[in-house]
Amino acid sequence: MNMARQTNNRRALGDIGNLVGALSTRCTVSKGRVLAAAAGENNIVAVKNFVQVDRPVTRSFGATLAKEGLLTQAPAQEFEEHMKWGAKQRRTRERNHVKTNVENSVVPLADKVLESVPSPHEVIGWSRAALLKNDTESMIIDLTEEDEDDDECCEMETEEAESQMPNIDEADMDNPLAVTDYVEDIYSFYHEREIISCVPPGYMSLQSDINEKMRAILVDWLIEVHLKFGLMHETLFLAINLFDRYLSSQSVVRKSLQLVGVTSMLLASKYEEIYAPIVEDFVLVSDNAYRKSDILQMEKSILNTLQFNITVPTPYVFMKRFLKAAGSEKDLETVSLFLMELCQVEYIMLKYPPSMLAAAAVYTGVCILRRAPSWSRTMECHTTYTEEQLIECAKLMTGFHQNAGKGKLTSVHKKYSSPKFSCAARLEPAHFIGENYL
Repeated sequence: MNMARQTNNRRALGDIGNLVGALSTRCTVSKGRVLAAAAGENNIVAVKNFVQVDRPVTRSFGATLAKEGLLTQAPAQEFEEHMKWGAKQRRTRERNHVKTNVENSVVPLADKVLESVPSPHEVIGWSRAALLKNDTESMIIDLTEEDEDDDECCEMETEEAESQMPNIDEADMDNPLAVTDYVEDIYSFYHEREIISCVPPGYMSLQSDINEKMRAILVDWLIEVHLKFGLMHETLFLAINLFDRYLSSQSVVRKSLQLVGVTSMLLASKYEEIYAPIVEDFVLVSDNAYRKSDILQMEKSILNTLQFNITVPTPYVFMKRFLKAAGSEKDLETVSLFLMELCQVEYIMLKYPPSMLAAAAVYTGVCILRRAPSWSRTMECHTTYTEEQLIECAKLMTGFHQNAGKGKLTSVHKKYSSPKFSCAARLEPAHFIGENYL
């Protein structure tokens, strides 16, 4: 029983050579207890049950040696010679490995390897020091103490930063539709893929029969049609996106421009709505200017041109997330949507990516409502934009707000002047935007 208990103990960490810079020895395994003690001033090392063999000592082989009395005590001198032999074998293996794998740089690489290998005296001293430690775990703690301290400091800084940042999804943790476990990854993917939904800001130069003003008239009309049908916000922004992406790839004559618009609205309705308007509804709303077959033929043309790539992040997709980070207040949501739809009419706003349009609309809405702070660290984290980056776009939105009720294109202003949309268009424009950055 005593022998069984002794054979279950492991050797000191120094014997197995698993530390950086340590040298492995021959297949020497001690199945007995290795005891180390300091005896008097000479620090005599006592090594019990140490046997040097040329094969691994398994449990059955160790039991056989113990039964036959072959496990004898080894003096300190024999132990030193054994460690010298192990160091020599290690250096030989390192040298051969370098010659085999690095033929073009044998000499310098071999020198670097040999310089990192300690001498036999250093190995013996290290092994003795390891044997003199009663608790092998203390060696591990000594070797990793500095790294653990650094890790603890990093963890403390990370926890402190996370504690200061409010969790905007905390209220929806129990709502499976909010997918709080994946929402951050989803919007990170949107930021990476939003370039697909963008169009060249100068694509109108490729069109020979239409221009920017015609586009503005059509978009203003589509917003009125969208309101008449009572469609979702996602449908409007997706329809304008499909419309612009098609015009950037195909040359369209003036008489077919409205056909492209109503067909884009039809496709967006099929994608977003539960009960989408039928084709006859769009024939009627276009005053029978086009037949049902014309709309269906244009539908095929748009899908083939866009390669059926309809799933793209629009400005409204980003706005929903940014509004949640800002507090999800109804007034702010309405004002931000008003500013966003004003931007859809303006061809110049195509130069901004969807996420920046959404962030600038929310920022401008915060300034219109005179909320403080105008741009918090939470908003900067979720939008990935600083206040300085949004100033230029926000100033353009303010200009559109000031001129919204003027001219012929007033569909957005009329829409958001009604009580249904909290009369957002009647609010005073944010003249103070960016006054510190002028």
